[in-house]
Amino acid sequence: MPSFDIVSDVDQHELKNAVDQANREISSRFDFKGSDAKVKQTESELNLEANSKFQIRQMHEILFNKMSKRGLDLRSIEMGDIDERGNRAYQSANVKAGIETDDARKIVKLLKQSKLKVQAAIQGEQVRVTGKKRDDLQDAISLLKSSDIDLPLQYKNFRD
Repeated sequence: MPSFDIVSDVDQHELKNAVDQANREISSRFDFKGSDAKVKQTESELNLEANSKFQIRQMHEILFNKMSKRGLDLRSIEMGDIDERGNRAYQSANVKAGIETDDARKIVKLLKQSKLKVQAAIQGEQVRVTGKKRDDLQDAISLLKSSDIDLPLQYKNFRD
């Protein structure tokens, strides 16, 4: 029986490349001269550091531009509040990975309401969709792409 998995992941290698490119542009831009502004990446978090809130906001534009050029979905980044301490400004951003249970339930409910001949099952942080025909699975993918689910979804492990 054909099946595929719906996941929400960020390519860590591409994210690292986007962060490196953003740091290179920040270090060479005139409006950042003399400031030690940078973006640091940990496993599931980005930390932005600059002299002011204004520079942090400028860094958003640079980082988001580099991410979109590398094919990363901007909805996978959840920006926190900008925190000013002393004469520095800091901001942390979460990198979302996996589909939360509530969002997975919305996906399953959407597929059931569509009357497509597919079954959806929540498996941890992903949703497995199975059906008798490949065409039904392709219809399910197009339905999810056209829906208003505010998640970056990828469709993997398509098995016939």
